[in-house]
Amino acid sequence: MRTTIEIKGLPELILEKAVSTGIARSKTDALKVGILIMNDKYRLVDNVKEIDDPKLIAAFKRKEKDMKANKQKYITHEEVMKKYGHLLKKK
Repeated sequence: MRTTIEIKGLPELILEKAVSTGIARSKTDALKVGILIMNDKYRLVDNVKEIDDPKLIAAFKRKEKDMKANKQKYITHEEVMKKYGHLLKKK
């Protein structure tokens, strides 16, 4: 799905901080992480088994393979907050 959105104000600042601190490679990646965190919190989709789009399943498998090859791992919301939570505090 390709979607175009306009983001201004605080959400834009958050996306820029996510990229500048290295949490995400791009604003698009930051949005994707946010969506996954929302799913983690609200359990909107229980697991990949609920996804029936073959292209999406193949993309997940490719990403997992790439991450294993590069010795990368997904990190939890708690791990992100522990490492980068200080960025949310007002100065």
